[in-house]
Amino acid sequence: MAMVIVEEVARKLGGQTVLGQVVRSQADLALAVRNRLPLSALHGLSQAGLTEQEIEKFVIPQRTRRHRADKRQPLTVDESDRAVRLLRVQSLAEQTFGDRAKANRWLRRPLMELGGETPLVVAQTEAGARVIETILGKIDWGAAA
Repeated sequence: MAMVIVEEVARKLGGQTVLGQVVRSQADLALAVRNRLPLSALHGLSQAGLTEQEIEKFVIPQRTRRHRADKRQPLTVDESDRAVRLLRVQSLAEQTFGDRAKANRWLRRPLMELGGETPLVVAQTEAGARVIETILGKIDWGAAA
């Protein structure tokens, strides 16, 4: 994953203010995930164009989120990981297409090579996210998408 994507993901999560640390590398980002992201980091997913329903489906259910907010608890490591993964794929799509709206449309479009699934659904797992990153890499290099 390119440095610029790591820094973009960190920025979208709220940067040092929200993460409590400067993120300059994949190792820094991994540490932030292990330390559990604050709930406020989810704001970055909304800003990036993910809907509340998508955040609920792919990261944390609304009810759980409210419960955490009441108890002032951060996301779990798994939830933090899912949030970072989605932002990583979204940021890479944005970089590939050079346009947030275009990237977000592509992420929701069923693709034949994904068996008719959307990139957003496939990116729920790390293995799936790697597939999406490979497809984006091919698009970036001008191969037929």
